[in-house]
Amino acid sequence: MSFSRDELRAAYEEACRREIEALKPGNVHVFADGHRMSADQFLTSAEVSSGPLTDPGLPVGRRILEAVRATRKAVDTNTNLGIVLLCAPLARAAEMAGGELRQNLGKVLDELDMDDAAAVFEAIVLASPGGLGSADAHDVRETPKVGLVEAMRGAAGRDRIAHQYISRYEDVFGIGLPAIEAALTRGESGIWPTVFAYMAFFARFPDSHLARKHGPEIAESVRQEAAAVNASLDAAGDEMARIALLMDFDRSLKARDINPGTSADLTVASLFVHALRFNLHKASVDA
Repeated sequence: MSFSRDELRAAYEEACRREIEALKPGNVHVFADGHRMSADQFLTSAEVSSGPLTDPGLPVGRRILEAVRATRKAVDTNTNLGIVLLCAPLARAAEMAGGELRQNLGKVLDELDMDDAAAVFEAIVLASPGGLGSADAHDVRETPKVGLVEAMRGAAGRDRIAHQYISRYEDVFGIGLPAIEAALTRGESGIWPTVFAYMAFFARFPDSHLARKHGPEIAESVRQEAAAVNASLDAAGDEMARIALLMDFDRSLKARDINPGTSADLTVASLFVHALRFNLHKASVDA
């Protein structure tokens, strides 16, 4: 089954909304702004980027570039580069008739070319993400000499979003989605499935946004803090105790200018996949 553009826009905007409404320590959310950005900016970014991101007339690279352009025009800051990098291939895969989503995603990734790479390079420079520097190979400020996946391969060792392009989104399907589904299975509701997905990413590996901005040692140190908080979160059954634990960690991270942006971006992609799978399952049941 393929999804219509309206269905994809709704699923994408829902994923972005659920992510910003969840209490994600260190990141921007409705409980507390941070890093000179507000929750409203992220909600606006989701709305204006959803059109280009789901435009069936655009190749994946152009979808990413036009989504970043629309975001820049609306909020004048980088709120969603990682999100659109992850969600554009997923949206294209979900448009395809027949096949399973991840199987179709593999086909989408295999077809990305140098034109896609050029558009994505332009989008990255336009978004100007924190910690962006030069690279020995496939520098985004230069004309690409290889296709997009090969360019991502060169960055995959230091960037978890690039890693998704060469691994068929193994973190999204292997960490984020199972965390959401496990939370729902045990009866979690509201913000908590999203929180548990975010914390699963945050605790599992050093956040690559942090590593770019603050260095790998700090990223690993903060990951260890996140793992300890995640363990305490699992043990806390009372919602108010959970919120107090997460807010304390949130204040500590933001006081140090620590923003686990990659973990948040992967969370949105996981929520997007979950929304698509839920809608697909619902449609099959209704039929």
